[in-house]
Amino acid sequence: MKLRPIASKFTLKDHVYERLREAILDMNIYDVDADLRLDERSLAEQLQISRTPLRDAIARLEADGLVTVVPRKGVFVQRKSLEEILEMIVAWAALESMAARLAAEHATDAEIATLRKIAQKYNDALSATRIAEYSDDNLKFHLHMLEISHCALLKGMAEGLFLHIQAVRLRSMWEGDRVKRSVVDHAEIIEALERRDADDAAEKVREHTMQLHQHIRKTWGRLQLTRSNNLNTA
Repeated sequence: MKLRPIASKFTLKDHVYERLREAILDMNIYDVDADLRLDERSLAEQLQISRTPLRDAIARLEADGLVTVVPRKGVFVQRKSLEEILEMIVAWAALESMAARLAAEHATDAEIATLRKIAQKYNDALSATRIAEYSDDNLKFHLHMLEISHCALLKGMAEGLFLHIQAVRLRSMWEGDRVKRSVVDHAEIIEALERRDADDAAEKVREHTMQLHQHIRKTWGRLQLTRSNNLNTA
């Protein structure tokens, strides 16, 4: 993990938390060889801060479910078990499906056009560099879907899951033909929204997310993604 120093003009505790959270979300934590241990001394040196605000931030990250503090072992980025990942994807499918239904009914034409602007950048064959760019825009696409649902409670509930779904998508985007399938799905979702077909938009989003569920259940089944295994190998 690489971090930029904290600027002194900002509120320290909040910005240490945001900087660590940002760095964790950028990690490919489900990579088989991912190093999940966070070294407090190294983090404090990179941020150029004392350990007190760092530990305050770690406590907040632990409350978010992003890290685990293990006595006498250290701090570890928290990976979910395979069963937990699959359950989160099902919950995400339900929430984003409803967001799509609401977006079809309430979003402005300009808000839907923003989705198309994100998606239309990727009609060509994608190189490795472009896949990395698409991975970022894919996350923007799904977050914007929540935004244009105009339902603050639904958006808040989904964003809590998104902290963990983001890490799953980061890895899975590079597997098989996931990018090609995703580009096609996004185009079909946008078309349904532009027709203001709430039923079709909701169903297409649900199917899109459940394809991720099917992919992970099929291809990640041999990975040991339990908490105990993560910590025992540290």
